[in-house]
Parts: sequence; structure tokens; C-alpha cells
Amino acid sequence: MPTLYLIDGNSYIYRAFYAIRGLTNSKGFPTNAIYGFTNMLLKIQREKQPDFIAVAFDSPVPTKRHIVYEAYKAQRPKMPDELRQQIPYIKEIVSAFKIPIIELEGLEADDILGSIAKKAESENIETYIVTSDKDTYQLLSPRVKVYDSMRDKVIGEKEISERFGVEPKRIPEVMALMGDAIDNIPGVPGIGEKTAVALLKEFGSLDKIIKDHLKIKQPKLRASVSENIENIKLSLALATLDTTVPLEISVRELTPEEPDWAELLRLFREFEFGRLLKLIPEQRTTEKYLSILDKHSLRDVINNIKAEVVIDTETTGKDPMRASLVGISLSTDGSECYIPVGHFYSGAPEQLQKDYVLKELKAILENPEIKKIGHNIKYDLVVLRMEGVELKGIGFDTMLASYLLNPNKPNHSLEDVALNYLAVKKISFDEVFGKGKKDFSEVSIEDATKYSAEDAAVTAKLKKVLEPSIKEQGLDTLFYELELPLIDVLADMEMAGVKIDMALMAAMSKELERELDGLQRRIYFLAGGEFNINSPKQLQEVLFERMGLRAIKKIKTGYSTDVGVLEELALEHELPREILEHRSLSKLKNTYVDVLPRIINPRTGRLHTSFNQTVTATGRLSSSEPNLQNIPIRGEWGRRIRAAFISESRHLLMSSDYSQIELRLLAHLSQDAGLLDAFRADGDIHTKTASELFGVSPEAVTPEMRRRAKTVNFGIIYGISPYGLSQELGITPQEAKMFIDKYFERHSGVRQYIDTLIRDAKEKGYVETILCRRRAIPELRSPNKTTRQLGERLAVNSPIQGSAADIIKCAMLNIWRRIKMEGLKTKMLLQVHDELLFEVPEDEVDRANALVKEEMEKAAGLSVPLKAELGLGRSWAEAH
Repeated sequence: MPTLYLIDGNSYIYRAFYAIRGLTNSKGFPTNAIYGFTNMLLKIQREKQPDFIAVAFDSPVPTKRHIVYEAYKAQRPKMPDELRQQIPYIKEIVSAFKIPIIELEGLEADDILGSIAKKAESENIETYIVTSDKDTYQLLSPRVKVYDSMRDKVIGEKEISERFGVEPKRIPEVMALMGDAIDNIPGVPGIGEKTAVALLKEFGSLDKIIKDHLKIKQPKLRASVSENIENIKLSLALATLDTTVPLEISVRELTPEEPDWAELLRLFREFEFGRLLKLIPEQRTTEKYLSILDKHSLRDVINNIKAEVVIDTETTGKDPMRASLVGISLSTDGSECYIPVGHFYSGAPEQLQKDYVLKELKAILENPEIKKIGHNIKYDLVVLRMEGVELKGIGFDTMLASYLLNPNKPNHSLEDVALNYLAVKKISFDEVFGKGKKDFSEVSIEDATKYSAEDAAVTAKLKKVLEPSIKEQGLDTLFYELELPLIDVLADMEMAGVKIDMALMAAMSKELERELDGLQRRIYFLAGGEFNINSPKQLQEVLFERMGLRAIKKIKTGYSTDVGVLEELALEHELPREILEHRSLSKLKNTYVDVLPRIINPRTGRLHTSFNQTVTATGRLSSSEPNLQNIPIRGEWGRRIRAAFISESRHLLMSSDYSQIELRLLAHLSQDAGLLDAFRADGDIHTKTASELFGVSPEAVTPEMRRRAKTVNFGIIYGISPYGLSQELGITPQEAKMFIDKYFERHSGVRQYIDTLIRDAKEKGYVETILCRRRAIPELRSPNKTTRQLGERLAVNSPIQGSAADIIKCAMLNIWRRIKMEGLKTKMLLQVHDELLFEVPEDEVDRANALVKEEMEKAAGLSVPLKAELGLGRSWAEAH
């Protein structure tokens, strides 16, 4: 039997809007209702594959029910502006899906749906009304059902008869008696659903109740019905759907058509629906790419390369220092090719020798005058360097450009960026790699050519799109003079790696194991028995049922046992404190002490991380595989783990750390007189703040006062609330508010700066750093108060954190250039927040120390001096 799905547009617009909160694109335009509604359409089309489909919307002008009864739906709150803005775009998306939209002046969607359903029923078509509105229950029959897509539930006659105690068509009679608060249908005061159904069963119909209402036995009920006969008749008229609406369209015309994928691509890109973009059918290019298998063809390719070339390497793995080169793709002047050098599979054609290809390409790749373009070109740089070729003249990186244009975007993979900017769905790695292969060397040359050459082609096209956007947004100086040159710096750091004391790590592992065993025994003793400490469910049972501790935060699976909860409970009982210690030591052992020695590169004997420029929204670098920026700084074990990071023989590790750079930036950006004076006098800013907050002389400031003042100072940068500060300091929100108020009394320049910053960010939609790095703050325009407050914190913090990132990157680049220029053997190894770590030959210590300090302290011309604090030692712990 053919199926028809009739969608109640208004019902699902509201459901989508309230089900998904706070979703916006990078411009701050709300997209939650659009996204939810689109997913609902996709779900129905994909899972139900209806023969016929349509969406009905309410009339924008008053309906006949409003004319009959002015108060109809009058109590409903006004549609939120954030939802109203989205409705035209929802209709655009429905149209792009080629789904008929039916909207008739003066009619509600329910009447339209009912009329179509009845026509479909007469034509032997099974109809599903997609809605959450119970008014449509009266339409149910053997061939008409209600489908709730959010709960994936079908509701039929049987369910409604059991639910209400009357058959579906009599639902309006129930509503006439009990009324409906949602639609403002009056009904009879004092009659609820149970009484309404009982009366209908007793009298047989609403007509008989009206006719024989004086026979109602209960005096109070009889009087209430008698006084509201006209309301009952009115309510029946309001609750009864009109299934005789004259429609110009027939059910057979509601056949789904092939969507307008190009229009959907445009809309999904505008609203930044990355996941939905991937559902668009592939728009494969018909271009044919050349596989280079002979020397003559390779020479033709090389002769064709003039001013710039796109390069993309294919290897046997993700780690560029362990992977072997399998092939190289090149793109120049709209011509793409793939040069295989390491494909090994049954039937593979003869390929050019890798050494020969690299020798022939070397003059091109090492020529700084020929600009090299890539997507994450740092990877290609390291791969080629491991093969003995120095990639010079990096001119553009499309991943980096995409990131600078939208740092809030979580993914800047070539596949995602191509979809967003070119509306092209390229071949994915998983498609070409398939199953059963150990690495890319087993991919056929034909498939590798399609995949890799397409990567180069897409990168070339992206450069043409992204390059002007970088200039238009004023990001060209940041891009070309800092971020792009930094690629070489980071590649050198990654390849340098850092030495680990393996024996010390092994000893620490055994010691941690003993401590964890002891902690586990103590936890079992305190808990009165053994349980899985790492199981949240078992931990809930122990803490809140067996021990009877106070349950603080409710979650879906019971009560939370997260860090915040355990820290609060630790003030009341020993067990949570011991569990926190167990978690902390387990993480140290399993994340660092046991893991780091296992991932030492056997070729270098050192530990290598990857520094990422395109991950954090603020512009800070991140570290991965392994993340060396998360190694604990404070506490005994943090120091001991850093003690295992050591220098090579006849070398020292040198740590250089910016002192209070974020507070110095706050002074510069706010031009607050008090902060400027404090830093220019080179005093202790935390002692000064403590003196102000507690009303004592600087000499009388205690360590505890200074600690509190330090929390306030950094809390201001992060837009901390009185409640947040109270949690940090263990004081009441009132006391915390007093600290914040007193701070702003003393530093009115900071208060004015923050207020102006937030106001400007709301108007422009973004904030900027001192080097014009932009970050959009769409949260500022959210209808949700909590989200807006988050936006205000981001607006305050992002320019400061981002400017700190700009400064340390400038310092890194300048130090790297000076080291090269002066011929030093000192190596920059790590960047961790505001700290740089170097490995310095013993005979270069004085020169390196002076060079690093000078370049760090002159990396930016602020209104207050930058200060770098240096330390030396055989280990990172000694140097820090």
C-alpha cells in the first residue's frame, strides 16, 4: 500500500527550536530550528521512503477559529524573534528538498492535514501525520496514523482509544468538555479528562449531554455544565478539525522529487551544517589525472612548473617521522598528476625509483622562489626532510587559511574545507583505502591517482578562494608574516624532539603502582568492601547508597561523581579525597609515565610531539600525539615527571617563561593607570592587588592574601562571576562579589575596557588580538542567558589569550631566525603555554640565554615591559 507522510510544519518548527538550544553559525545567526527541522526531513525520507509527502504550515493571517473566538490561542507566548528569523529559511530548505508546501490563507495546518488525510484514505493510501499536536488524534483510522519522529513512535486508533477511553473521532467531544489550556479552548470549568470521558460514556454522546444535562447526578457538575452550554458548543467547534478544505492539489501530485542538491549545498554552507554537507550526494569531478610512470612524463611535469606548485605527499602512516613515502601529487596551472614511488601489491605496474624522483624534483622543491602550496604542508615538509629533501618557499597553506578565517570551526580537514568553500565532495581516504590493507602502499595506483591528485587539485582551487578572503578580513599580515613562516619553526621543533630518562620513568612507574595499590586498599577499607573504582555506576552506589553521602548533582544515570562533586564531598569524608588522589595518580601513570617511553622514536631515540596551529579558537598552539602541554606543572609528581625530560650529554635544558603576560596585556589593552604603574615599577602585581583588596600595606600581605589576590587577578581576565570566584576561593558569593567590586573600584580602566569590549563585540560579532587575529563570538547574540554570559567571558578572554599567543609565536619565529643567522646549535624543543624549552650546548649557554631573553622581551611593543624568566638545568624540572 502506498504511503503518505504529512508534516505539521509549525509543530516541528517549535519542537526543533526548543530541542536544540544555542546553535548559531559563525555570524551569530540562530540555526537551531533550521537544523532540527532539516534532520527531521532527512530522517523521514531516508528511513520511511514515502511515496507521497507534503509539509503544511499555519496561515499567517487570522483563521476562522480566531474570528469565531478572539481568545483562541491568545494566551500563547509571542514567537521568539530567534525562531521567527529562521522560518523563511526552513521553507527554503523544504522547497530545495522538492517537498510540496501547503499553506492556505485563514486555515490552520491541522485542517489542511486532515483534509488531505481523508482524501488519501479514500484513495487507499496509508497516511502518517508527522506531528506532536494531539488535535490530530481525531483523524486516526485504520489508514491514518500519527508519527512522532523525535520519539520514532507511531500512534494509532488502539493507542488513543486506550489512552482516552473513547474512539479517536470523539476526541473533540472530550475537548469540548475539558477544554484545552494550550489552545485556550474554554470547555467547562472543573471538568478534567477523567470526568469528561465518564460523562460521554454515561450519556453516549455530547449531544445527549447537552440535551439531558439536567439528568447529571452530581449537583455541582450539573450546575457547571448547565452554565456553560454555549461554551461547550463553542469548544466543540474550535476542537473539531475541518476535513473538507477545498484543495487545488491532489494527493497523487505529492510525489517526492530529486532534491535541488546545489541549493541545499548553498544553504547548508551558509548555516555551517558540516555534518549535513557530508550527506549531499557526491559531485565528482570528471577531470582525469595523470599517473607518472616514466622519466619522460616526469620531465614534462617538471618543465611545466613555473611560479608555484601544489604538493601533497602520500605515505604509509600518520607520523611523518616514521612513515615512508608512497607517492607525490603535484598541481600547477590547472594540471594535476600523481607520481607513485612505493606501491607494493600484486599486479602493480613498474614505478620510477623514489631516489630518482626526489633527485629530479629536488631543484624545484628546494627553490624558495617557486612557491609551495599545501593543505597542512608541515606534514609534507617533515616527510620530505626525512627523505633528504628540504622543502623551501612555502607560500600558502589552505588548512591554516581556513583556520584563520574561522577559528571556531572544529575541523579544517581538506574534505571539510572543500565542502564549505567549493561545495565539492572529494574522495575520502576511507573510500580509497578500503578494508584489509595495511597502509597506503597497497592502494592501487589508479585509485591513489584519483585520490591524491584530486587533493592537489582541490587545494589549488581552495587557494584561489581563500587567498582573497584572508586579505579582505585584514588577516594577510598575520598569515604571511607570522603563521606561515612559523611552519618551518614548528617542523624543526617536532623533528628535534626531547630526550627521556627511561630508567627514571620505569622507577616512577613501579613507585606509582605501589602507591596506587596502597590507595586502593585504603579506599576498600573506607568503603567497607571492594568495588571497581573506575566505574561511575559502582562509585555512585558506594558513595550515595552504602556510605550515605550527600548527592550533589543529578545526571541521567543517577548522581554525578565528577571532580567537582568529589572535591566538595572531600570536605565531609575521607573516601572522596582518596578517590581523587587515586584518579590523579592513575592518570599520571597511564597517560605519561607508562606511555611516553613506549612512543620514543627508535630512529632518533627521542620523544616527538606534533604542534598544531589550527586547533584552539584563541590562536594558541596545541600539542598532540603525545600532548606534552598537559604535563602537570604543580605538585610533587608534576615536578618528578618533568625531571625525566633531560638534556643530551654536554647540553643543558633552558626554560624561558613569560612572567604574567596576560596581566601585562590587560594593562596594555585597558590602559588602566593602576596596572600600568605597577608593571612599569616592576612590582609584584599580586601583592599590590592583595594590598588594595584587604586594605593593608604591601609589607603586611600574607601568602594567603596574595593567593586570593592572584585568583582575583586571573579571574578578571577570564570574566569570572562572583559564584565562580567563590568556588575558587572557598568563600561566599557575597564575599567574592565584594572582591570583584573592590577590584573594579581601584581599576576603573579595566571595567571600562571590558564594558566597551563586550559592547563592540556584540555589534561586530567578533573580537581581535593585537595582531588582528579574529574570533567570532556568536554566543553574545544567543537568546539564552547562560550562553550570552559565556559569550561575554569569551569576548573578554579571547583578545588577551590570543594576543599572548601572537606574542609567543613572534618570539619563537624571531628566536629561530636568530639561532639560524648566528649559526648556533641551540634547539627550540617545546612550547607550553607561555614557556619555551630549549636544548643548549654547554658552550653556548651565555649567548643563547641573552638571545632568548632579548627576543622574548622585545616580541611586542606594549605599554608595559614584557618580562621573561629563564632557568637552566640537566632536566626540565631543574630548568623550570
